Parts: sequence; C-alpha cells; structure tokens
Amino acid sequence: VQLQASGGGLVQAGGSLMLSCAASGRSVSRIPMGWFRQAPGQDREFVAAINWSGSNTDYTDSLSGRFTISRDSAKNMMYLRMNKLKPEDTAVYYCAAGNWPLRSPHIWGQGTLVTVSS
Repeated sequence: VQLQASGGGLVQAGGSLMLSCAASGRSVSRIPMGWFRQAPGQDREFVAAINWSGSNTDYTDSLSGRFTISRDSAKNMMYLRMNKLKPEDTAVYYCAAGNWPLRSPHIWGQGTLVTVSS
C-alpha cells in the first residue's frame, strides 16, 4: 500500500486547509487511518485517526475541535479538515495506516508541509 498526502501550503493564522491522503496499491477500506505531524525540531506526534468505517474518530487533546478527520473508503481517500489554524500548527503532516488506536502505524505516506503565518 502506498499513501500520498496532499493539500498542504501556506495559510494565514485563522485560515483553513483540507489535507487529502490517497491510498493505492491495495484497498485500505478495512484499515484504520490517521494523521501525524512533525514540527521543525520536534518529534512526530499523533494528530487524528479514524477507524475503517468512519464510525469512530480519535484526536489529540490539543486540537480543541479545530480539526476534523474523515474518509471515503470507496475511493480509498482520507481527509483532514483544519480550521482556525495557528502558527503552532506549522508542521509536515503525514498520513498513516495501521491498527487501532493508531499510535504505531506500519504504513506511512510522505508528508505535506503546512505553514501557518502569524
């Protein structure tokens, strides 16, 4: 399975972005998926995860409801809607897949850079 993240870019604080993750090579419709991020000089951290059906989601506490994860398993796609972005959200965002609760994914995509200017 290959995961391809896209949708990153430069946005002003308070703005929004939608990240997408496309899976190819094999269906991931039955596999939990999620997002991680790595800010400059920091460790990679968990952001959000969604189970295979979309009925269960999990977020890191620090987001305060600003991000929403979703997926379209029929299209092998996953999304992260990011609202009210803050400069501290600046990071490379990675999509990943693996076992729930998705803290140690075994499938990783390349990252997409999100830069939030103040």
